[in-house]
This record gives sequence, C-alpha cells and structure tokens, in this order.
Amino acid sequence: METTLCPTTPRWNVDRPFLTGRFHQETKGTSCFADSFRNTGDEKAIGCYDVGVQEVIVMDDVLCALVGIEGRYISIKRRVHTQRNDNYDFSVSFQVDASMDLPLQEMLKRIFPLCESFVLIEQFVESRSQFKTGLVNHAFAATLRAFLLDYEAMVAQLEHQFRLGRLSIQGLWFYCQPMMASMQALSTVIRKALANNLVGSAVLNLLQSQAKAMAGDNTVRSLLEKMTQCASNAYLGILERWVYEGVIDDPYGEFFIAENKSLQKESLTQYYDAKYWRQRYSLKDGIPSFLANIAGTILTTGKYLNVMRECGHNVQAPTSENSKLMSFGSNHHYLECIKVAYDFASGELLNLIKEKYDLMGKLLSIKHYLLLDQGDFLVHFMDIAREELTKKLDEINEEKLQSLLDLALRSTAAAADPCHEDLTCCVERSSLLKRMATLKDLEVRSFFDSNDMEEPVSITGLETFSLSYKVRWPLSIVISKKAFTKYQLIFRFLFRCKHVERQLCGAWQVHQGVRAFNISGTAISRSSLLCRSMLKFISSLLHYLTFEVLEPNWHVMHNRLQTAKSIDEVIQHHDFFLDKCLRECLLLLPELLKKVEKLKSLCLQYAAATQWLISSSIDITKLEEPSDSSVASQKLKQLRLKNPSMVQKAITRDAAVTDSILKFEREFNAELQSLGPILSTSSQAEPYLTHLAQWILGVRSDK
Repeated sequence: METTLCPTTPRWNVDRPFLTGRFHQETKGTSCFADSFRNTGDEKAIGCYDVGVQEVIVMDDVLCALVGIEGRYISIKRRVHTQRNDNYDFSVSFQVDASMDLPLQEMLKRIFPLCESFVLIEQFVESRSQFKTGLVNHAFAATLRAFLLDYEAMVAQLEHQFRLGRLSIQGLWFYCQPMMASMQALSTVIRKALANNLVGSAVLNLLQSQAKAMAGDNTVRSLLEKMTQCASNAYLGILERWVYEGVIDDPYGEFFIAENKSLQKESLTQYYDAKYWRQRYSLKDGIPSFLANIAGTILTTGKYLNVMRECGHNVQAPTSENSKLMSFGSNHHYLECIKVAYDFASGELLNLIKEKYDLMGKLLSIKHYLLLDQGDFLVHFMDIAREELTKKLDEINEEKLQSLLDLALRSTAAAADPCHEDLTCCVERSSLLKRMATLKDLEVRSFFDSNDMEEPVSITGLETFSLSYKVRWPLSIVISKKAFTKYQLIFRFLFRCKHVERQLCGAWQVHQGVRAFNISGTAISRSSLLCRSMLKFISSLLHYLTFEVLEPNWHVMHNRLQTAKSIDEVIQHHDFFLDKCLRECLLLLPELLKKVEKLKSLCLQYAAATQWLISSSIDITKLEEPSDSSVASQKLKQLRLKNPSMVQKAITRDAAVTDSILKFEREFNAELQSLGPILSTSSQAEPYLTHLAQWILGVRSDK
C-alpha cells in the first residue's frame, strides 16, 4: 500500500511514539537515480550536470538538510555570539554550490528557513535540557523534542517517497509549506529566549505573547498555546503546592513568590517597623501574564496557610480532581480553583484567630487597661504608687511599680479578667512629645522644633509611665509592636490628663476646706474660680477623649471586625481605628497638642502651688475673721502695737498670693484664648474638632 502525504501540519503529542530512524533505514531495497552519484568518489561540481540531473542529486542533500545534516553540495554554517549574563545569540545558515542552476538555487533558498528553524530548535532543546535551566525550560524542551520527532517522521515519509521516485523538488516544497509557519514561529520564540536567557515565567510570557501575536493563523496560534500549556505544567505544580499547602517547592527559583527566611515572626512584638507580615513572602518580578490579575490573592493564600502551620494547625486545603491546577485556558477554571483555595485559607485562619486565640477578648482587655474603659484599677494604682511615680527616672524602681500594679489589679474588678496577668508596667525614657517626634511614620516629626526634643530636667514617672501587654503569636499579626505603640501613646495622653484631673480635684478639696472662713473678696475666692475653670477644662477634655472619640470609634471597629472576611481586613480595620483615635485625640495635630500640653502644665503648676496659696491666705483671713468690726479693729490695733512686723508680713504675703493667682489666671486665659481660634480653624478640615471647639469656647465664656 502506498503512502500518501497530505499537505497539512502533522499532529504531535508527547505520549505517542514517533519514527526515530534517520531516513536511510527505509531505503534498503530501493533504487534511485541519485544512488549512482553516491560514494563514487566523483567530486565534480554540480554545475557539470544537466538541470534534471542536478535536481535529482540535490534532493538527497535537501532531505539531509531538513534534519540538520550537511550534504555534498549543501553546507551548514553555525555561529554562536556569547553576550553578558550568559546570554548568547545562535545563528545558522545553509549554502549551496555556486555552480548549481540558479532557478534550483532559488527553490532551495525557499526551503532553507525550514532547515534553519530545525537546527535552531534542536540546539535549544539540547541546551535547555540541562539541570540549571529550570523546570519550565525542561518542560518546554521536552515538548519541542516531541514536536521534532513528529517533524522528523514527516521528513522520513518524504524521503521514502523520493526513494520510490515519486517526489520532485517542487513536490518537496509543496509538502513543506504547512510546517513552515509553525517552525518559523517556534524559531522566533527560541531566538528571543536564547538572546535574553529566559527562564521560568519569562518563557511562559514569551510563548503567550507570541500566541496572541499569531491570532490570524489558527494553526500556529493553537501550536503555541499547546506549547504554553505543556511548558506551564511544572510551573502550575509549584503554584498548586503553594495555594493548597502553603509550601514553596521551587528548586530553581522560578516561582513569582519569594521567601525571606531572615524575617522571623518574633519580630512583630519586638520592633516598631517589623516587616514580617509584609515582606516574609513577597511578589517578585516576572509574574506570568495569565496570573497577573490574581497574583496578590495567590500570595495571600499561601501566607494564610503558613500562619496556620506556624500555629501547629492542619493546613491541607481540601482538593479534588476538579481543583487540580494542571492547565489554564479561556474557561478560567484555574482562577476559580485559586479563589476557592483563598476562601478556605482566609476562613480557616480567621476562625482560628477569633475562636481559638480569642482576638476580640484580647482587644477588649487592652481597651479596659490602655484606653481606660475600666479605670477603677488605675485610680487605686495612682493612689498607692504616687510616691514612686513622683520620683525622677533614674530613681524609679520598676519592680516595685510592677508589684503595685499587680496589687491594684487583684484588688479591683480587673481581677475577673483572665488576661490581667498579661499586663505589665514600663517606664519610658522620654516625654510624650519627644516620643511622638521620633515616630517617622506618624508624619508629625517636622512639626516639632528643637525645644520639643529637649527633656525637662524634672521629668518624673508621671510623664513617662506606661503599660505594656504580652501579645503572643498569631495575635501579634494584628496587635503588633507598631499597633501597640499607638495604644501606649493614647494611654500616656489619657494618664497625664487623669493625673492633672486628680491634682485639680485635690486643689478643689483644699478650697472647699476653707469655706468656713470669710473668703468673700479675698484671693482664695479668686483662686477658687480659677480652679473651677481648670477643672472644667480638663474634665471636658477627658469627656471628649473617652465618650466622643474612643467609644464611638471602638464600636465602629468592633462591628467591622465581626463582618471581616480575612485577617488582612482585620488588620486594616484595627489600624484604621488606631490612626483615627490618634488624630481625634489631637496626637497627630502637633500645634493643638502642644497647646493642650501647655495648659495641662499650667494646671499642674497651679495645683502644686495651691497649698501654699491657701495656707498663706488663711492667715490673712483669720486676722479679719470676727464679724463685729469694732472688735476686729480693736484686736488689729492691739496686734499692731504688740507685733507690727507680723502684720506687715501678712499684708506682704497677701499681695504675693494675689499676684501669683493673677499670674496663673492670666497665663491660663491667654493659652485658652489662643487655643480657641486654632480649634475653630482646624474644625473646618477636621469636623470632629467641632465639639471640642464648642466646650473650649464655653470655658472662655465662663471667664
């Protein structure tokens, strides 16, 4: 039965057997006119023969050239140009005997591009089958090898027809044309891959872009798409392990996700700018184009699985035959598989952190202690630790403070909190303003001048006391060192306000203790009015901070965390809550913050001076206390006669007391007056300051 050749591109498949013999194995028992010119030792130029004879002679050389073998009258020249970074440009050309008939030469030149493509592809297969070239190149080379076997089978059939005397040079050209476009398209891909030494996803992107460029040729496009599919199988295997197990099985570094093993999870609670969550796993350049839109989801899926593995939790995602990522195409099935894997990893990790590790319970505990949601323990602590907190930094005994804090926790309602043992005390080495100036990411450093960076000589534990909290993995992903530092900034601001309020309350009690005396029109009555104004200022500030900032924002965050779909959403909502609280608590508004701190310092100075002011005023009042003016004048005359120096000292002291009170009043009113316009102006850009501006202006109107 004769073999009939069909002018179509041969089908190829990696799994089918191909002819592997080199063409002369099928020529036994056949005879051809060209055999009379083989191995005769005749080295005549081909131009010595007639045109018909030349065609018969050169046919044997052409069939050899189609598989990269030189003939008697067709030679091959290979050139390799080595470039930097192991890149090189491989080129090959075929040349014929110059004495050959010109029309015959032109016909051969039409066939030579096919020969050159074969040699180039064969060279690529050989070079990219090496160990160091990576899994994608290995798969691509294996696919090309299978394709070349199919091509060689076609050439073997052509040679068989030639040996039977049924194939001319025109017939050979006719049968080669269907393969021409496919071979040239592959050679174009290979030239670019060799020139740039492409590996991994870069090879896949090149194949895919070439397939899109050949949209007008369905045969070539289908071939390149099939090549891309086969070359991507190994890559998709790496991807499958990542999204289903959270494992990077990438021996050649081809995957688009990199792991930085130097970043450890412990850094989340040790360093303010810890990069573990953002950079432990990160995207590299060269993402496959068919995965570009979902690369972030792929990265996140594996990260979530790794967190669960670090917790000792089973991280094997449920898989089935339909969930295998062994191909991609227009049906986008692989995208659905990745989405299912992401939903599983996200849901499992969220449930793990919320249920097993009780995220909301920890956040609520931190709210009780650092946002003063339950301040009874703090009141008790400030009472028993007052002596230690008033010491200078170098004199404070932190162990003693810790024992006093433990005592306060056990003696109040905080003892019912199972997390109260995680609370510890700490003494910072800088004031609140200086600490704010050192945090670059809060964008307030440029607003602080050199005076703000200088610590006062008399700084004590009251200005630097703070609380710390033991946060363990995996909750440290949400409550990181950076997040907890923001809690501490808010606590220190609130603690300072509470201290000022307690001192002013003490001053107010002193004033109430002398109401039995006749203080109307005296310095004491003026001091009492000033004390009331200061108390109203600090009480209103605390009310604003707790009931108009912290509580509403906490409830918003709490509701958002209940509906969060992933741990990244939880982190986002939590960070947003902290940043919003920092801003609305004035900590990110340096101009307002410095004004408020100045007002609090004036209040503390006044409260500290109150005892002297009141005791001095009482002595003066006692001299004028009797209601009978005649008796009072008589006693005063007697006192002046007996001890005139004592009366003079009392009068002088009364003037000094009055001057001191007037000075405090002027400074407090001036600072308060300057704060009002700033609040009014700022409230236009920051609407939440409207309420604060109203009560500040209210304090001024009371004056």
